[in-house]
Amino acid sequence: MGIIELLLLAVGLSMDAFAVSICKGLALRRVRFRQAAICGVWFGGFQALMPLVGYILGAQFADSIHTIAPWIAFALLCLIGTNMIREAFAGAEEVNADLGVKSMLLLAIATSIDALSVGITFACVPITILSASALVNTLLGVAVIGVVTFAFSCVGVKIGNVFGARYRAKAEIAGGVILILIGLKILLEGLL
Repeated sequence: MGIIELLLLAVGLSMDAFAVSICKGLALRRVRFRQAAICGVWFGGFQALMPLVGYILGAQFADSIHTIAPWIAFALLCLIGTNMIREAFAGAEEVNADLGVKSMLLLAIATSIDALSVGITFACVPITILSASALVNTLLGVAVIGVVTFAFSCVGVKIGNVFGARYRAKAEIAGGVILILIGLKILLEGLL
């Protein structure tokens, strides 16, 4: 997986956090940078942490399943993408304006569970950005995911506050389609 695929993957993964951030912005009366940054840090931090945990877990068995790794990556990314698209059509969930630890922890975990599966994908289909070890490339990859999610979350809070919930479903659909397409690309590269 190269830098372009990693950036697209980061954007796709960040769409859940973006959608929740839009709802947070909608619930807030007036948005300050501090509030947007709180969402960004929680969501970006967990979106970076979960793939790292998934990579560590997946690396334990990646060598024994390397022949079917493209199929695993394809299946996981398609499942995540399809679930995101399904959630987009399910309707808006209520999100309150609370930015406290308990509320943000639960939302950060809920929006980053799919990133755990992506970390397993990293163990099966390594990131090749630098000519360094797989772990260094994975650490760089999770940093990119965290930074992209931080940025999308901060912007999402402001968009939600200004425009309302119009873009929530579209963001989740776009993220789901991106993840499915990346999974298809990984599968096709593995078969050829």
